[in-house]
Amino acid sequence: MTVAIEDAAQVIDAASVLGILRTRPRLLALGEPTHGEDVLLEVRNDLFRQLAEEEGHRLIAIESDCLAALIVDDYVTSGTGDLDDVMERGFSHGFGGSAANRELVRWMRSHNDGRPAAEQVRFAGFDGPLEMSGAESPRQALTALHAHIAARSGAAMLPCTAETLDRLLGDDGRWTEPAAMRDPARSVGRSADARQLRLITDDLTALLDADAPDLAEQSGRDAWERARLYARTATGLLRYHAATADTSPARLGRLLTLRDAIMGANLLALAERGPVFAHGHNGHLQRERGGMTAGGLRTEWWSAGAIAGSRLGEEYAFVPTAVGTIRHRGVQDPPPDTVEGLLYALPEDRYVVDIRRLTAALGDVPPAPRDSPWYGYSPLDPARLAGKDALVFVKDAPEGPEWWPIG
Repeated sequence: MTVAIEDAAQVIDAASVLGILRTRPRLLALGEPTHGEDVLLEVRNDLFRQLAEEEGHRLIAIESDCLAALIVDDYVTSGTGDLDDVMERGFSHGFGGSAANRELVRWMRSHNDGRPAAEQVRFAGFDGPLEMSGAESPRQALTALHAHIAARSGAAMLPCTAETLDRLLGDDGRWTEPAAMRDPARSVGRSADARQLRLITDDLTALLDADAPDLAEQSGRDAWERARLYARTATGLLRYHAATADTSPARLGRLLTLRDAIMGANLLALAERGPVFAHGHNGHLQRERGGMTAGGLRTEWWSAGAIAGSRLGEEYAFVPTAVGTIRHRGVQDPPPDTVEGLLYALPEDRYVVDIRRLTAALGDVPPAPRDSPWYGYSPLDPARLAGKDALVFVKDAPEGPEWWPIG
């Protein structure tokens, strides 16, 4: 069997990955089975550099705050800001502390320096402004959307004044209250102000859509896309805050569903601009439903990848990453009867694997599922190989500086 499996594995490079896929995707999603391991981000960086330099890709999107990512995009396209500050403010979830993320931003700025805008690589986040402790205030997105329309359509068209908007938003602290994640009574998401803000956001989004020809022409494509991002984000955040105030048993499921819906909408909007190389957790990019059990209640929801894939069809490609060992997390050599164990027996450190050849090599006896001794690592599900277009395998994830706030 090892010989047949070896035939399915190739050295990782952009040409090999694209060569395995049935079609040239508009959205190529590379997943990772855990956050916080720079070796996985180094593989991502190498692939994006090759996609940009050899295949004409211009956009990378990572699982990070979509609004904060605008700071990074401004830096890599125009040099706006200081790299240290960009890494601090341009990423969510502590991702700015990653040396590999810093190297990606540094390379993108160097690559773009002196190039015309049409040839520059761009950076985006596809997550909402959401942290593990809660959601951000809708202020940034909603006031920017209001200002964009006011400057181009005039005050008479607006559903409210900027002063009214500011009053309804109130203190940002009431939106970001950490206790609201566990106690629905501490959430402002179903208050009278929040309900009014949802109506205003709907009206502003309708104006943005109705005046699209004029607004897009006046603003330019980039400003128009940012306005659309502000509209999606304000809508998504207000929905998410409303769900935090939900007292029903479905509360957790609604929050998980809404987060992936925000991600999926952002990925689809980015794909309208041209080919996208996306990177995030396997669970968010997979085609299948996600699931978890908490407090004895099983919750399932569609991932962002499933949402995007349902719209893009064969133009969506999902390539998860699997890892052999993460010894500093207690993930030791994989059992030989698992997919990870079979790939771990191969001599090289990193591969891209043709799923069709791998499935044929495995034959009629499916590999055993691998158990994870560490909650932060999600092994491959051998029963779901068919939902993947290729597979990246990294043999060992060495210990490095701690940068992701995993606790």
